Amino acid sequence: MEHKKAGSRGAEIVEQYFAFLDHHLADLLEDRVDDMLTITQIAQYLFIAPGHLTNTLTKETGRHPCYYYDLKIIEVANKLLLTTSLSGSEIARRLTFDPSNFVKFYKSITGITPAIFREKKALPSVLPIEQKKYTR
Repeated sequence: MEHKKAGSRGAEIVEQYFAFLDHHLADLLEDRVDDMLTITQIAQYLFIAPGHLTNTLTKETGRHPCYYYDLKIIEVANKLLLTTSLSGSEIARRLTFDPSNFVKFYKSITGITPAIFREKKALPSVLPIEQKKYTR
């Protein structure tokens, strides 16, 4: 995930955000935390205002923070789908989703269901998330 000026405060915020997402999702999978955090909560952990986080990521990357959060969730789910025998329902629960809502979320981002991804071991070349509009 690219950003503009290496060494700038904006680039630092972007790097901190991505590192936080990775850490938070790992904590979630290891049962060290119980809930998925909101962007507002993540901003609090990073000691910046939610609007500043959103504006900085949007300016530096061209995308809303939720875009990257959603992609990270899908990345984790895909890893679990490919490397474990956990059911889709169990993966959903580990990621704090109701199983039926997770299938809807997953399909809205990827265009396919988790079961189809597990079967084909590949995502479509164009993902619906690329067209999705994120707002605050």
